[in-house]
Amino acid sequence: MSTTVAEMDLQPVRRGPLAEGLSRLDSTQKARLGLGVVALFALALALFFMGRQAEWRVLYANLSDRDGGAIVAQLSQMNVPYKHTEGGQAIMVPADKVHDVRLRLASQGLPRGSVTGFELMESNRFGMTQFQERLTFQRGLEGELTRSIQSLSSVQSARVHLALPNQNGFFREQQKPSASVLLSLYPGRTLDKAQVAGIVHLVASSVPEMNPKAVSVVDDAGTLLSSTPDAQNQGADLQKLQYVQQIEQLHTRRILDMLEPLVGRGNVKAQVNAQVDFSMVELTSEQHRPNQGGEPGTVRSQQTVEDSTGGTAQPTGVPGAITNQPAGVTGAPINGEAAPLTAAGNSERAGNMRRESVINYEVDRTVRVVREATGTVRRLSAAVVINHVTRADRSGRETTTPIPPEQLEQMAALVRETIGFDRERGDSVNVVNVAFTEEREPETDPVAWWQNPQVQELAGRLAWPVGLLGMGLLILMGLIRPAIKTMKTPPELPAPAPQLDALLNDTPERPGLPMPVKDEKDDPDHHRLTEARRLAMENPAAVANIVKTWVNGEAPA
Repeated sequence: MSTTVAEMDLQPVRRGPLAEGLSRLDSTQKARLGLGVVALFALALALFFMGRQAEWRVLYANLSDRDGGAIVAQLSQMNVPYKHTEGGQAIMVPADKVHDVRLRLASQGLPRGSVTGFELMESNRFGMTQFQERLTFQRGLEGELTRSIQSLSSVQSARVHLALPNQNGFFREQQKPSASVLLSLYPGRTLDKAQVAGIVHLVASSVPEMNPKAVSVVDDAGTLLSSTPDAQNQGADLQKLQYVQQIEQLHTRRILDMLEPLVGRGNVKAQVNAQVDFSMVELTSEQHRPNQGGEPGTVRSQQTVEDSTGGTAQPTGVPGAITNQPAGVTGAPINGEAAPLTAAGNSERAGNMRRESVINYEVDRTVRVVREATGTVRRLSAAVVINHVTRADRSGRETTTPIPPEQLEQMAALVRETIGFDRERGDSVNVVNVAFTEEREPETDPVAWWQNPQVQELAGRLAWPVGLLGMGLLILMGLIRPAIKTMKTPPELPAPAPQLDALLNDTPERPGLPMPVKDEKDDPDHHRLTEARRLAMENPAAVANIVKTWVNGEAPA
């Protein structure tokens, strides 16, 4: 009895791999897959728009309300995006349009600024009074001075107030103009004395007949920056102190430059104290001396007076023997030349003569004016400390030893020559050799890398992109990847055909035919089965090929 098995060829409906994979998902997995795809797409859009977001930069800052409104209106007409900072202190535009917008606004005269100068004089209207014209000129001058002062790098804003009195020719004493300047500096910046003096002279030179002492400069904290007439002495004292410090630093630097090559850098310390005399002495002396060297004096003036009177001859002389003698020359005159005597009874006429002579001579006169210079060094005191000499032995151990006295005295002599030592002036130099104490720097805990400001700034800048990428990875691994893995799982293999099962089984079954009951030893099938088992154990490759040909439907060789 034979049984015929009818084989039917079933052609399955072919679908795409995506549809085939979706068909393997249940409703929950499909919902998770859809939610993950939507979330991932949203994150991609967020990263895209964040990458395309424009960088904003400040266009103008610290604008007045009038200028800010005009600039905002012009930006709206130019279709340029803008935004305000907190408090409206600055107007920001995209970084790639800053310079273009500034140039276009400058062509339209924006920002005009709250400070106006002499352009006020251009809008003079008809019928303006003299007072209004003078007030407009004063406002324009104040505006020009404000612009000039604001051009300084340290000045953020300024205000200038001028007091210009009305000049009248009927007044005997005219009132002088004065000015006040209010400065607002940038944070962290200051003005030195020279800059303040420059502002004072700038204002004083811009107003006719204004004295620099009549200009007051005040900062936004109310501190008077300009010096008053009462503070001139304080400024002079400050200059004197700076001059003394310069002298001391100069001598200290000379000492260090001389000794550091000998003992090494850092092994010598020096201090110089200078006593400077700033007193101004003016000495005038007048000396009168006689003629020197036997030279005749110089006659300045001479006056001679002669007076003579005449009369009758009278007997003269003492009566006696002498008067009876002939006239002759008397001897031993006391002053002048000897005068002849006449005898008594001489009939010659005699008279009186008087002569006066006054001669004035030039007297030597020397006038000497000595003006001693200020800032004269009266005394110098130098103190020098030198460290011990450090030497290393053969084992590398360092030891410190003092400097020999002979070498120390040589260094002291060098110091004296360096500062210009003057014993008569009272200068002193003291050189000491001691061991310096080593200063150990305090140990500071190293700053953790996450506390570094640069790292924190970088982390703040990358927080959003990294966070979005992390969320995308979570969505991808938690929602999308399991669904994709399920979609890629291969389908289960169909059950083998009955003919193949019959071939693979050791004892093939024949449906519909009962097995005859025979003796296994006499059964030829039993012998064939035994031989097949032995062949399978001895040569499994040949048996596998046979089974393969059976499965493929090929004819056995």
